[in-house]
This record gives sequence, structure tokens and C-alpha cells, in this order.
Amino acid sequence: MKTGRNAIARLRGKLVMVGFGSIGQACLGVLMERLGLRPDRVCIVKPSADHSGVAQELGVKVLAHRLDEGNYETVLGPLLDEGDFLLNLSVDVSSLALIRLCRERGALYLDTCNEPWPGRYDDPSLPLSRRSNYSLREEVLAYRLDKRQGPTAVITQGANPGLVSALVKQALLDVAQANDKPPDTLPSCFEEWAALAQALDIRTIHIAERDTQAARERKQRGEFVNTWSVDGFIDEGLQPAELGWGTHERHWPPDAHRHGHGSDAAIYLARPGIATRVRSWTPLEGPYHGFLVTHAESISIADHLTLRKDGKVVYRPTVHYAYHPCDDAVLSLHELAGHHWHAQRRHRLVRDDIETGMDELGVLLGGNSRGAYWLGSRLRIDEARQLAPFNSATSLQVVAGILGGMAWALQNPDAGVVEPDDLDHRLVLSVAAPLLGEVAGVFGDWTPLKDRSPLFDEPIDEEDPWQFLNVRVH
Repeated sequence: MKTGRNAIARLRGKLVMVGFGSIGQACLGVLMERLGLRPDRVCIVKPSADHSGVAQELGVKVLAHRLDEGNYETVLGPLLDEGDFLLNLSVDVSSLALIRLCRERGALYLDTCNEPWPGRYDDPSLPLSRRSNYSLREEVLAYRLDKRQGPTAVITQGANPGLVSALVKQALLDVAQANDKPPDTLPSCFEEWAALAQALDIRTIHIAERDTQAARERKQRGEFVNTWSVDGFIDEGLQPAELGWGTHERHWPPDAHRHGHGSDAAIYLARPGIATRVRSWTPLEGPYHGFLVTHAESISIADHLTLRKDGKVVYRPTVHYAYHPCDDAVLSLHELAGHHWHAQRRHRLVRDDIETGMDELGVLLGGNSRGAYWLGSRLRIDEARQLAPFNSATSLQVVAGILGGMAWALQNPDAGVVEPDDLDHRLVLSVAAPLLGEVAGVFGDWTPLKDRSPLFDEPIDEEDPWQFLNVRVH
């Protein structure tokens, strides 16, 4: 293991990891080293025996038990004591249920995705709004209303969602510095961050990601290939497309809907995220078409950068994910769509057989007169392998966000339920940075209207390039 630093924080209790897929395997060794954990203080709970060999190589116990609504307390309760840490990396295990259990047991908690019990994503009898990340988030926010203290539970803290919320704050400071308008003091609350974004005229924020990793064996017919969880990607991809909805927007998408409750910071479209493409840009890739996959950060960042006056929203940026996965995953999505969203029988997670490529993951801030600004991680597959075994570039970026979030939780063990936007971005980034490869901030002159072809008429708004009308691929 070559993470480049010694332990960043000490977990005095045990680490209980729920789920042990690609991200669990990727982070286990890093967490043991960086949190000073012996193998006998780690336990993994997963639905079946571990065939990866990772847990055995690191000497960690695996409890094969599929968790459901009827047994999770019985299985996990005896494993959790006060001061322990539950890291939830599972699929189809309710995050809110585990948060409640950890609070009862006095244990800390972190997950990378706000998961429901099975059926929430793919039950056609449920309204689209019920299947949204917005709905899941509002349920957790309602739970935390009277729980601003108590054992810390960090929700949705991976790379994205998670690390990107810290990158947004740093990007705002970078843009302010480039405009010779740095704030006199570091913003200390959501309103001050929102006021800074408004003063800089930030109209839209893309979570702009291009994965160029490629394995030796290319995708075959009838299989879904990805550089991280296939089940997780299909689940979130078949949720309705969601985005934070900005106050500068003048054109309402024809298939858009509001939720009618909660923060009202986001809207959803009556189509899957993996059927919705948007224009975006990263410095190395240049302009590209990404998928508007729903993610928690699209909602939480928009909500936390909202300004209100006399109860009325006066400023909010449009925020959404613009994801271009690895090329074989794109082919897998085309095949999935052609089969009316019925998943392929064969799933292949590529990691050790990746030969080339990198994951260019960051945040793109548009609207400021200085130009579009991208801040993020450029992590090559060879760098990821040097830093930590059992990783791809994609998984290690998630591990970096997890480590940053856990470090914050250990330093703030009585913060109650929090989102990535509540954390100290400086701490998160300082802990994550050694695992992120090159962290770069780049200005560019790209807008969604730059170099648009005149061959076909398109509905565009030339007065404001950053309208969602101009970003969405029609």
C-alpha cells in the first residue's frame, strides 16, 4: 500500500463495512492503513461469501448475510458498540434504517449513496417523484430536523456525491481570486457561500466527468461493462433525470416536473437519466455529450447555494451531473436502451484488466465573465495502482472522498446527520488530495453555444449561453 501518508485519524472502535463490491474492495486496505486499524477490528457484512480474495489477503473477517427489513437490526446490532463506525457501501439496504440503528447504538455512519430498500427504484406503480433522489433526500432531512447533535452520520459522501461539494467551494474561492474579488473571510454558512456564487454570476455547475479507461477485452454482446458497480449504475441510471433548477432559467423543459414539497431546489424529467444527454466540457476531453444521471449532489449543492429574501428565492444555480462513462459502458447503455431498459444477463466489472486511460472528474462553473472554470482530479490508471491496490482510477476517487468524510466525522463525532455540503471542504480536500492524482483548476472559453454547427436549426437562447435549453441535447 502506497498512500503517501501515515494515519490521518484514529478510529478507536471497530469498522463495520456493509457491502463489499468494487468500492469496498478498493477502500479496505486504504482505510486500515490511514485509520490505524488492525484486521481484528474490521468486519465485513455482505450477501454472500467473498470470492475476490481481498478480505482474505488483508486478514479481515467476512460475515455472509443478506440484509433486509426484517433482519438488519438482528444481524448488525450485536456488531455495533458506541464509538464504532459503520461504512455503508451496499446496494438495496436502506440508508435511513442504518442511520437510525447507528444512532441507537452510538456508532458513527457514512455512506456514498442514499439507498432505499429494494423496489423503490423499479416499481412502476410508484410515481416518478417517489423514485427520485429528491424524495429520498427529503426523508433523511425530515428525520434530522431534531437531530442536529448525536452520533455523526455523513450521507452521500463518496466522489460524487461527496468530494465534488468540497470542490465547488474551492472552485468558488478560485474564481473569486481570479477576479480579484476574494472574500474578506472564508464563508461560514450556506448563505455566505450562496452570496459569493451570486456575486460571481455563477449560473450553472456541472459535475463534469469523462472516464477514458479501457480494458484488454472489449465489451461483448449481451454484457454490461463498467469501471465501477454495474448494478449501482443501472439503478441510478433508470431513476428519473434530476437537476437543481436555477433562477436564471427562462425556458421550462416540456417533460419537467416539480415535487411540490420540501426545498423545491430541484426538478425531475419524465425520462431516465441514461436516456438524457447534456453538453459539457472538461479540459482534457474538451466538449462532450454526457448523461444526465440523477445524483444527490445535483440537489444538495443547488439547495445549499440558494439565497432567499422575504421568503422568495432570489438566487440559485442550475446544477447537474454530466457523465461520460468509459466507452464500453456507453456501448452497454445503448444495448440496454435497445432492450427497453431490461438489464443484460452478464455484468463485467473491469479493474485489473484495464490497460489505459484515466478518470477526469471535477466541477465546471459557468457564467462568470472570466470564463468557465473546471476544478477536479485527473487520475490515471497507472497512478491509481501505484497509490493503492485493488483500484481503478474511478474507484480510488470514491475512496478519497470516503476517507475525507470519515476523517471529518472522527474529528466531529457529535454532529448528527450531515451532508457533504456541511463538511469543512479544506479538511476533506487535504485528506483526499494524495489519492487524486493531478488536481487541476483550468479556465476555458467553452460555453454550450461555442462552435455549434449551423447545419440544423436548434432551439437555443443566445442571450444566455448557460440556459439549460442550450445544455440539453435535443
